[in-house]
Amino acid sequence: MTQLIFHHYPSSPFAEKIRAIFGFKGLRWTSVHIPMIMPKPDVIALTGGYRKTPLLQIGADIYCDSALIADVLERLAPTPTLYPAESAGMARIVAQWADSTLFWTAIPYTLQPAAFQHSLSGMTPEQLKAFMADRAAFRGNAPIMQVPESTGALRLYLEQFEAQLADGRPWLLGKATSIADFSVYHSLWFVRRVPPVAGILEPYRHVLAWMERVQALGNGTSEKMESGEAIALAAASKPSSTEGEAFLDLHGIARGERVTVAATDYGVDPVEGELVLSRPNEIAIRRVDPRAGEVVVHFPRIGFRLQRQG
Repeated sequence: MTQLIFHHYPSSPFAEKIRAIFGFKGLRWTSVHIPMIMPKPDVIALTGGYRKTPLLQIGADIYCDSALIADVLERLAPTPTLYPAESAGMARIVAQWADSTLFWTAIPYTLQPAAFQHSLSGMTPEQLKAFMADRAAFRGNAPIMQVPESTGALRLYLEQFEAQLADGRPWLLGKATSIADFSVYHSLWFVRRVPPVAGILEPYRHVLAWMERVQALGNGTSEKMESGEAIALAAASKPSSTEGEAFLDLHGIARGERVTVAATDYGVDPVEGELVLSRPNEIAIRRVDPRAGEVVVHFPRIGFRLQRQG
């Protein structure tokens, strides 16, 4: 099968989402650990400026955002499916909500002062200070919940999940595992790994049992690679061809024009390149890097803004 090079770090919630999907699909993957904070020179060589975690690299094709990565893995390994027929549409909607609203509820709750140092254990005071400065710049002007609000909201969501699972269903949307399970799981996984705040989960026995089922899927089989090797592999590869692909024009921008693509929520650093792909759920640009060579960087359509350069 195609070599799946996954750029991540162990404590990243969105990376845990994809690691769990690797386990669900029984996939073999190559692990490249990246820094938690800037500078990330090897990441930027591949993406041109996008700095969120994780990334999936297949040769000289770089896939950004866990929602798109999940779609790519589904395309490459359709069985077992992340999108069962009876719940595919709802599963995607729940996943999008979980990756945004639930995530930004769990993060301020988990990183509250009482738990902050524990959640980032192993860091020196200087590293903690650098982490906070990096995340402030990364978040930009995006609003963040205060601890009382995030605590209250998270409890309400947990009560709703508990009620959903109380009828004996094994997965959030019924008998079949779906993308909704992995998208909800990763934020709760982040909470559960920090003992000072993990107690919020304890009253919800059905939620905890469901989390155990997701965890039991494992993380697939992985082998390690250094980031420099991944860049060399990209430089020695050619991006997959987009010739003959249908082109969905929603912006009045033609294939081949110079554009920028940027996230619309946080980590909004723009990536410049030549527009080569526009699908209903995906856009991609071609760029050339002195180290990585010619690469095509792929983004999901939802959550990203495409603009003509200049």
